[in-house]
Amino acid sequence: MSKKVILCRPNGFCAGVERAVQIVDLALDVYGAPVYVNHEIVHNHHVVDALSAKGAVFLRDDGEVETVPEGALLIYSAHGVSPELRRMARDRKLRELDATCPLVTKVHMEALRFARQGYHIFLIGHADHVEVIGVLGETPEAITIVEPHRGQALERHVADLPEPPTDKLIYLTQTTLNVDDCLKVVAVLRRRFPSLAGPPSEDICYATSNRQNAVKETAQRVDFFIVVGAIISSNSKRLVEVAREAGCAAALFQNVDEVKRVDLAAYPRIGVTAGASTPASLVQAVLDHLADQGYGQAEPYDHVREDMHFNLPHQLRQDMLAQGMAV
Repeated sequence: MSKKVILCRPNGFCAGVERAVQIVDLALDVYGAPVYVNHEIVHNHHVVDALSAKGAVFLRDDGEVETVPEGALLIYSAHGVSPELRRMARDRKLRELDATCPLVTKVHMEALRFARQGYHIFLIGHADHVEVIGVLGETPEAITIVEPHRGQALERHVADLPEPPTDKLIYLTQTTLNVDDCLKVVAVLRRRFPSLAGPPSEDICYATSNRQNAVKETAQRVDFFIVVGAIISSNSKRLVEVAREAGCAAALFQNVDEVKRVDLAAYPRIGVTAGASTPASLVQAVLDHLADQGYGQAEPYDHVREDMHFNLPHQLRQDMLAQGMAV
């Protein structure tokens, strides 16, 4: 069988990631180094290292906000932050720029709105993920986190959840979940809580769904999926899961050097995709390596066209204009 590569599109950066990276990059130009960023701006160390080299300082945890010099600029990462962190920043008189993805902000606003309406919220997501921690911080007394376990572990997890204080129940979700896993969690929750309502519109973001659906559509046409992304990237790890659930071998690779260490001889047909925080340059490096190994030019699979765009924060745009910079 001749060798070939199928490249899933869309892949790589989504609109929220593009906006967040651009905010840090422009802030360095407008305000000068250093600028401080709460956590990694996005979950990819290549992006973080490049911005660090230009003068961005990334804080490893919320407590490090206390080490930021008073009056300095603090940028909130694409994953969002809790109200408590914002309070800490204001107590230190820090200037703030919010790079939270608007689709994550939507979940924050939903949590606040439904809590005010007397709902108890089941937040489906990974408890240790920065995004979930931020949403939980909005109204912790009204939220129960439900981890997306699998099989009997999920059944036990839901059975062990404490009885909520009200019959008004609704679920919200982390934006980067495995779509199918999320649906299974909702089904199990509804068996225990039949009155459970859902959000007015899907919380899992368009980019997560698009990349997962492209993998599903391609999985039967390839023998192995290369997913390019960071090991701490939730949406990248979900792409590996989706490929495997569709019956295709798959693995996560942070860069082309990791791909080079794998014997691909058993895989004449290879699929390639990338998580939403993966730069295009990393994907291209993998494609170039595969071409050198005899796989030829990648055949694109265009699942859907993405044309989403998010505006920069108002204050940053105003300060750019004041310096004569194009907005």
